[in-house]
Amino acid sequence: MTLSHSFKSFIAEQLAPLGPIEIKRMFGGASIYASGKIFALLDDDAIYFKADDSTKAKFENEGMGPLVYPSKNGPMTMANYSRCPDRLFDEPDELLAWAREAMNVTERKTTKPKSKAVKSA
Repeated sequence: MTLSHSFKSFIAEQLAPLGPIEIKRMFGGASIYASGKIFALLDDDAIYFKADDSTKAKFENEGMGPLVYPSKNGPMTMANYSRCPDRLFDEPDELLAWAREAMNVTERKTTKPKSKAVKSA
């Protein structure tokens, strides 16, 4: 995992309209947080948004796949993060829409339904 300072700065600028975000180093790349929750990863000067069953088809339709990185045990796949199409770097409004979707995925994954109380007989 590697990440250039210029790409990190570019992404921070592009995502600024989302409100306060944090970009923190993680291994050779970085993770992007909103409200303390990770919604994207940066690696090899690419952005990978959090994805789930409701959004993965959108990435696949663009020819984008999950984050794959090398490890001592061979390639590892992070299936919950899919690569953002590079074309979105020229479409800032659409990039923000994809980022908001990733934030929503993160919110759905971290919000657990309240358990219902069961009446005793």
